[in-house]
Amino acid sequence: MQKTDAPLALSVGDPSGIGPEIAIAAWEAGDSAGVPPFYLIADPALIEARARLVGANVTIVETLPGQAAHHFARALPIVPLDARHFDRPGEPDRANAAGTIEAIDRAVADCLAGRAAAIVTCPIAKKPLYDAGFGFPGHTEYLAHLASRHTGRDVTPVMLLAGPDLRTVPVTIHIALAEVTKVLTTELIVATARITAADLESRFGIVRPRLAIAGLNPHAGEGGAMGSEDAAIVAPAVEMLKAEGIDAIGPLPADTMFHPRARASYDAALCMYHDQALIPAKTLAFDEAVNVTLGLPFIRTSPDHGTAFDIAGKGIARADSLIAALRLARRLADSGRRTAAA
Repeated sequence: MQKTDAPLALSVGDPSGIGPEIAIAAWEAGDSAGVPPFYLIADPALIEARARLVGANVTIVETLPGQAAHHFARALPIVPLDARHFDRPGEPDRANAAGTIEAIDRAVADCLAGRAAAIVTCPIAKKPLYDAGFGFPGHTEYLAHLASRHTGRDVTPVMLLAGPDLRTVPVTIHIALAEVTKVLTTELIVATARITAADLESRFGIVRPRLAIAGLNPHAGEGGAMGSEDAAIVAPAVEMLKAEGIDAIGPLPADTMFHPRARASYDAALCMYHDQALIPAKTLAFDEAVNVTLGLPFIRTSPDHGTAFDIAGKGIARADSLIAALRLARRLADSGRRTAAA
C-alpha cells in the first residue's frame, strides 16, 4: 500500500542528455508551477556538475526516499546511485548504462515498496544501453519486465499519450510501418482497449470511458476498396469490446478523428500504429504531452520527448513536459488511492 505522503521517484535517464538539467529546472520551478515533491535518483556529482554548467543555482541534498519530502522545499533531494555517471553532455557513452538502469530499477523497487507514490522517468537512449548488453527494446518493455519480476505476474504495458485536449494509444508501437499488418490482430486491439479502459477508470477517474478506435487504412478501408484489414481485424475487435460492455466505436477514419468536435466525443483514441497516435498528440501539445504507461502495478509517467543530445548542457532545455509528467503522476497516484478506498 502506497503511503499518502510518499514523494515521486524521478529516474535521471541518460546522463548525457537533458534529463539532469530538466530535473534541476523542475525543482527550481517548485510550487509556482505546481511541482509536487519528488526525489531524483542520480549520481550527485553529475547533478552538481550539470548545475554549474547550465548556471543553475540549486542546493542539493543526498537523502533516503523517506526523508525526501522533508528536504524538498529547500533543496533538490537526490537518492545516490551506486554506479557513477560521467558528465559528457551530448556524448552518449555505454559506460553510463549501469547507472541509467540502476536508477530505473531503484525507482520501481521504491514504488512497489511504498517508498514512492509513482515513477517519473527522464528520457533514455537505446543505443548506449544496447552497446552495454541491455536486452530490452526500450524503457516500457523493461518496466514491464521489472513489474513481472517483482509481482510474479505477466504484465502487458500500454503506451498512452496524455495532453490537455487529447489522449491517444498506439496499439503497435516501435516497429516499422511495413510490419504493422503482420503484428496487428483483433486480440491485440481488444487487449489494449481493455487495459486502457480499466486504467482510465481506476486511475484517471473516468466513469465508463469512451474509446474511439481508428481504422488502419485511409477512410478506414473505404468498404474494402483501400485494404481489408479494417473489416477483418479492427471491426471485430470493436464488436468484441461492445459485447464486453466497453464503450467503443469504430473503425473510424483517422483523418477526421482529431478535430475539436470529434475529440469531444471520446476519452481516448486507440490508433493502429505509432505515428497515427503521436502526430496528433504532439501537434496539439508538444510541450505539455505526457507519456503514461498503462497496465503496470505502479504509475509511470515520462516527458513526451527524447534525450535531446544536441542541446544537452546548453541550458536551453525546457522542463515543461517533465513538470507536466510530475503533476500528472501525482494526480494519478492520488486518484488511484481514492478509487482503492471507495
